[in-house]
Amino acid sequence: MDPLAAWRLDDRLAVVTGAASGIGLETARFYAKMGATVVMADINGKTLGKEAAAIGRHAHAFVADLSDPDIPERLACYAAAIAPINIWANVAGTAGLFDIVDAGSDAYQRLTHINMDAVYWGCAAAARAMDVRGGSIINVSSNAADQPIAGLSVYAMTKAAVNMLTRCLALELGPKNIRVNAVAPGFVLTGLTGTARLTPDEVEETLRRNAARSPIGATGEPADIAHAMLYLACDASRYVTGQILRVNGGATMPG
Repeated sequence: MDPLAAWRLDDRLAVVTGAASGIGLETARFYAKMGATVVMADINGKTLGKEAAAIGRHAHAFVADLSDPDIPERLACYAAAIAPINIWANVAGTAGLFDIVDAGSDAYQRLTHINMDAVYWGCAAAARAMDVRGGSIINVSSNAADQPIAGLSVYAMTKAAVNMLTRCLALELGPKNIRVNAVAPGFVLTGLTGTARLTPDEVEETLRRNAARSPIGATGEPADIAHAMLYLACDASRYVTGQILRVNGGATMPG
């Protein structure tokens, strides 16, 4: 058997949320390059359409606000009309840096709706779509789920919830041949960094600290995460489920 063949995604359809930029866009590109038809979902319609067109005829754009709990099911129906869904990547997310004494309900709800609720309903829509054939669901978590950071309590809480959701659903959906895993990136410089309201100096300092925590002195790029997303989508990971794949240069090593 050709070991590289297991990495191909020919004749498969992948749904990727948060696909207009950053990790989601790089993931969609990787999936398409490996042969998949890709349905790209994002709230930023103008950028999404441009990026889908750049990928080519096997990429389809679906403009939507994932904070709406009805959207994942609509997305699944749209994708299933193109081809059966084999892969679902919940990448859409947002960040927020604030102290608990200053936190308002709007900021709290925005974070929980997108980072936690949208992942849950995305998994539900994917599970229904994959009920007969099986497939792979990949969630995006964060090393913030393992590493307390002042000012990121709500963000960290949502990502810790994603980790436990992933593990529970791996047990629940395993009998249907649906694998459920998560990728937990370290600090990666993407458009999401801006939503955390970090200044350029704060971004630079965060990158420096993250590199200092890494045994290999590394900081991440979207492609580093997309490689992990590809692995968990393809047959090379057919024996992997219920796992949180931490891609952070070794910055966190939970026992």
